[in-house]
Amino acid sequence: MTNAGSDLSTRGREITVVGIDGAGKSTLAARLCEALNDAGHKTILVGKTTTDVPMDPELSAYVDSLNAVVYRRDARVAQACGDRYWLLALAAWYTLQDKLVIQPALEAGTHVILDNAHHKILARYAVNPDVPTELAEQVFTHLTTPDLVFFLRISAKEALARKQGEFSSLETGHSGGASDDFIRYQDTVLTKLSEHEQRDGWLSMDVTDMDRDAVFKTAADALTEHLQLSV
Repeated sequence: MTNAGSDLSTRGREITVVGIDGAGKSTLAARLCEALNDAGHKTILVGKTTTDVPMDPELSAYVDSLNAVVYRRDARVAQACGDRYWLLALAAWYTLQDKLVIQPALEAGTHVILDNAHHKILARYAVNPDVPTELAEQVFTHLTTPDLVFFLRISAKEALARKQGEFSSLETGHSGGASDDFIRYQDTVLTKLSEHEQRDGWLSMDVTDMDRDAVFKTAADALTEHLQLSV
């Protein structure tokens, strides 16, 4: 999963965490970033609120303005714009973050822990009959290929329990407000993510019966084994 032509002796590594809502992605991503830095590996955590472009306040302000359009929007406006618009808006957001934040960090030898990667977007659009799957895949193909992808596997029912029954309309695919709607939609997304796992060689972790410490230890051991990054 390493980018071809990169100098592995100096290049940073991109480690991505994927899974359905409630799988524990953000918790693991933050802990891995902290542990890598504590171990002397310069690392940044990149998520959907990351808008800082180092040493460039003008670009930072522009990235933040795009983030506001994509993630800080009014729900009524979101519905009015439609799914195709939001696919392209999300593609623009991921493109800018990749070009202005992720790629420069990797080239400078800084490792990147990526939370909220585009794979879940692809999975959601794969179950959307109004948008061609080929279009959704095409608009993200240029993004940096991760060196390692952790796929946190968990059933939608267990994920809902971890979220204590609280979820947004987006987490049901705007299909309804009942727990069954969340479970049905997230199980469908999980199936689509599993297809990416098999095709792209992700590292699958069944986290159903694992506490946070066990998840972290498993991931940390994998960093040592696959990327020679000890934490």
